[in-house]
Amino acid sequence: MTTRKRKTFEPSLKLEVVRMIKEQGLSVQNVSESMSIGQTAIRRWLTQYGAEQNGQPGIGKPLTAEQQRIRQLELENQQLKQDGDHLKKGLGLLCPRNEMIYQLVHQLQKEAIPAQQSCRVLDVSRSGYYEARRRSAKPVVCKLGVHLKAAFLASQQSYGSRRLVTAMADAGLQIGRYKVRSLMRQAALKPVWKRKFVHTTDSKHDLPIATNVLNRQFNPPAPNMAYVSDITYIRTGAGWLYLAVVLDLYARKVVGWAMAPSMPAKLVCDALNMAIQQRQPAPGLIVHSDRGSQYASELYQDLLSRHGFVCSMSRKGNCWDNAVAERFFLNLKMERVWQRQYANHAEAKVDITDYIVGFYNCKRINSALGNLSPAVYERKMAAREPIVVSEIT
Repeated sequence: MTTRKRKTFEPSLKLEVVRMIKEQGLSVQNVSESMSIGQTAIRRWLTQYGAEQNGQPGIGKPLTAEQQRIRQLELENQQLKQDGDHLKKGLGLLCPRNEMIYQLVHQLQKEAIPAQQSCRVLDVSRSGYYEARRRSAKPVVCKLGVHLKAAFLASQQSYGSRRLVTAMADAGLQIGRYKVRSLMRQAALKPVWKRKFVHTTDSKHDLPIATNVLNRQFNPPAPNMAYVSDITYIRTGAGWLYLAVVLDLYARKVVGWAMAPSMPAKLVCDALNMAIQQRQPAPGLIVHSDRGSQYASELYQDLLSRHGFVCSMSRKGNCWDNAVAERFFLNLKMERVWQRQYANHAEAKVDITDYIVGFYNCKRINSALGNLSPAVYERKMAAREPIVVSEIT
């Protein structure tokens, strides 16, 4: 007994047969006889076509292109659903912890796959994923907080958010200023408050006054071209202690200082002599100060003349002409003196020397120096080109 092979027809042929009957008015019998197709098959195609025209899938193979596309999409959707089910079953057999799945979601998110979609496919809670991300970020924040506090304490509790950003960057930790502010608030880190600065200049004298040669030119091109000097007072349990300093404007570095319980002309001379011994500046150096009696004294002027230095003095009542020295004293008092209660002069001398040598010159960053300390700035500039000293012009 032989088995007849079942005929198969392409959807395009089926659709053409249906159109002959529907559009051209041919009978089922005529089309069946003409094309050697069974009437049962033709009637089944007509039923299928009618269902598709009404937006229904029908029970046979789709005839129209639209229904064929729908059927194809349905099959693809079914396949994707099966693949997803298999993936979930596979993950279930592996029994991964949620933390591992959250890491996978995070990696997929880096590949531009939304976390919501990944969580749905991997059958994990989206809120659980975000909570895990927050927990993993806490150690980083904690680490930043520790380094921030260390940098703040190293600055003698004087750095605000701007300088702390630089200090953190120097430690290899990149962090924005607003984040620094937030961490400072959380750790209750507050720089010491400013206080009113009191001047000690005694300009009511009949001694000769020099002109303002410096004229606020606070950025000389090389070291040992322009110094500024000034005097301030320090409160101690044994009475006032007076401090005279000399700064090289090139790197804002303190190159000479002296302290005494009074402020005679010898005090400012001692500070300048220290600078001369340390730096050995050439003749032509401009040494600027206020119009105080110590700087106008014969003793101080003779010292300048012996070394060929040019004397420069601020204009009357104009503290801005000596702003760099004034700013140093303000920093000293904010960052060290106002945080201490010195029992005597000796204790104050030790602490102030420590501030100048151990912190200000070698560690304290200065925005005018590109956020470098004076010592680091000088070394960096010296590596670029030879140090140039001033000459009388």
